[in-house]
Amino acid sequence: MADNYQKLQWNVQWQHKLHADQRKAYKETRKQEAKDRDAAAKAVLDSLRNTLSHALNVNHVIDWNLLKDTTQFKEPPPSLVLTPCPENKSLPFPPTQTPGPAEPTPYYPEEPQRDSPKYQRRVIIRPELNQRRTARLDALFEADHANWLANCKKYDQHHSDQLSLWREEKKRIAEINFLRHISWQREVKSIKAGNIVSRTFWENQCALNRSKHPIALSEWESRKNSFYNLQRENNDAIDRNREIYEAHEPSAVKDYCDSVLSNSEYPDFFPKEWDLEYVANTRTLVVEYALPAPETLPTIKEVQYVQSKDSFKEVHLSDKDRDVLYDNLLYQIAIRTLHEIFESDNAEDVDTGVFNGLVTSPDKSTGHNVTACVLSVQARKEAFMKINLANIVPKACFIYLKGVAASKLVGLTPISPVLMIDKTDRRFVDGYAVANSIHEGTNLAAMDWEDFEHLIREIFEKEFATGGGEVKVTQASRDGGVDAVAFDPDPIRGGKIVIQAKRYTNTVGVSAVRDLYGTVINEGATKGVLVTTANYGPDAYEFAQGKPLTLLNGSNLLHLLEKHGHHARINLQEAKLFK
Repeated sequence: MADNYQKLQWNVQWQHKLHADQRKAYKETRKQEAKDRDAAAKAVLDSLRNTLSHALNVNHVIDWNLLKDTTQFKEPPPSLVLTPCPENKSLPFPPTQTPGPAEPTPYYPEEPQRDSPKYQRRVIIRPELNQRRTARLDALFEADHANWLANCKKYDQHHSDQLSLWREEKKRIAEINFLRHISWQREVKSIKAGNIVSRTFWENQCALNRSKHPIALSEWESRKNSFYNLQRENNDAIDRNREIYEAHEPSAVKDYCDSVLSNSEYPDFFPKEWDLEYVANTRTLVVEYALPAPETLPTIKEVQYVQSKDSFKEVHLSDKDRDVLYDNLLYQIAIRTLHEIFESDNAEDVDTGVFNGLVTSPDKSTGHNVTACVLSVQARKEAFMKINLANIVPKACFIYLKGVAASKLVGLTPISPVLMIDKTDRRFVDGYAVANSIHEGTNLAAMDWEDFEHLIREIFEKEFATGGGEVKVTQASRDGGVDAVAFDPDPIRGGKIVIQAKRYTNTVGVSAVRDLYGTVINEGATKGVLVTTANYGPDAYEFAQGKPLTLLNGSNLLHLLEKHGHHARINLQEAKLFK
């Protein structure tokens, strides 16, 4: 009884110690979590306070070679898979024959003999005694012999019974041995048949694999060639972009600067949106940069673990510290952006940089989002590069550069930018309506070529109107250049779209598609659309594959017209007669 009580006490103490260790481990885990969250919060605020300095040790020059894809085709060639020839299943040994029982042998007792000493009388002198003795011995012999004969009959019957049992057992064992032999023969036959089937299947499978291997190898070669062809096209495009950039092509300069800003690393909650305009004659780059709104900035400066409540306490920046952090951040972004543009300008294309900082935030009076330019600064590259950015105060440097901003940027007070992006294009002309004048009898292939271009502009304007897009037609030149330009504001699929109209009666070859692709690159557009009344050759479709190009043939054009309530027809043979 005392032993059970001690064991119970020991169990209670052990359980108490176990729970104490678990509680201690849990508290240590929570404390470490608080330390991790505290370190992460401080790291975020530190990165915001040092947004400019983090970019000073980074080389912002675009390495064209790093843009190229030099990866190898990783898919291994298909191998001819031939499994080893299956081994024949070994045949079983013949079954061991069970021996039968030995044949029983008869047993007979020894026959009593008259001359046996047992039946011999002793010589007695008195004759009468000899006679009686002889008679007794003769009677004993006769009785023993009769008994012996009776026993012999019994033994004969027993031996006969044993022989019957022996014959039955011998027959039973013979049947068992026979059945074992038959079963063995069947098993041998089944294994031999299985070996034949297995080998035949293996031979057929090997023949099938041999026949499929050349096809698989050819498909693999096709995928490999496609991979390297696409890689070569992309790398060639990079080389062309480099050549265009080094030739000081305005659109290439703009694309290069866009790539520089794309490589600039900022926290995930930054908008990471901007718009660029490059003025070639003055070598001026205007950047309209989307800045984070005040409410998007993290404000946690410390995280503590409150053990008594088992909870985390977050200590936030005061309103004053938050405002200082926000203003300082925006000044740093403005100076950092100019630094990245100027430092990466190896081709000496940018002489002046203009930064306009835009903030989109809810208007407290209406609740709707409004976008306002809150700071603007212009700098000459030569003077800017002489500034030691590692030792500046961002706001003081901004004022030194004669930047324009409200006294407190956190108030989001709109200001007039130093220079705005001019989104007009002198090539654009006023369009005129054509769609309402066509009808089911109108042959688009025989239209006046200028009317046809304005019709395309009008239809695409209706196509983009639902998303707030705008389409403008360029001056009539018939030179195969830009016939219309669409501006799609969609943030994902939108951008500048070049549209070319080809009122052809013959198949459009690959040269027209190739020219469109060159125009897309030169214009800095995101996509090109080629519209024709005829159709395209296979080489045209092949060239357009994988590129930001859309080819619309005559059928597509009629469908697009019908979509917007206009009906017409295309008869190429009739159009050829009127040429």
